[in-house]
Amino acid sequence: MNLKTFIRDIHDFPTKGVIFRDITPLLKDPKALKFTEDTLMGLLGDLKIDKVVGMESRGFFFAPMLASRLHAGFVPVRKPGKLPYTTIRHEYDLEYGSDALEIHADAIQKGDRVLIHDDVLATGGTAQATCRLIEKMGGKIVQCNFLLEIDFLKGKDKLLDYDVKAILHY
Repeated sequence: MNLKTFIRDIHDFPTKGVIFRDITPLLKDPKALKFTEDTLMGLLGDLKIDKVVGMESRGFFFAPMLASRLHAGFVPVRKPGKLPYTTIRHEYDLEYGSDALEIHADAIQKGDRVLIHDDVLATGGTAQATCRLIEKMGGKIVQCNFLLEIDFLKGKDKLLDYDVKAILHY
């Protein structure tokens, strides 16, 4: 199945000059959705996973599905102030300014084998910050996987210490 036929390009969104890769056509097609889930699972091979971490917000689409198939827990990583329990925070620099991510303080146990998932790998800043957050908690990142990678943005360069996989490349 050619999953690129289910990805819609939205020009000048969210800002002028950006091509937004809209995955909602894929999400609404049951066969494409199942094929995507199966393909993401195939990227893992025989890896043992204890927790699947999904990044806000579109990482929440596939990460819980993967967690269920892996008999692993799902853990959300969110922007500050969105999680109700005690959190651990990681601040990181953006091209202009800074941002932060939070995770529940009890979400990752020392030694947990963690799969990090998001829909898109672009500049790599959010994925890198998520990796640092997981490692700060004692988790071991066994893979970072993505539905699609925007290659020219070189986000993978920020994740050189990790096994990084994507189904689609733009």
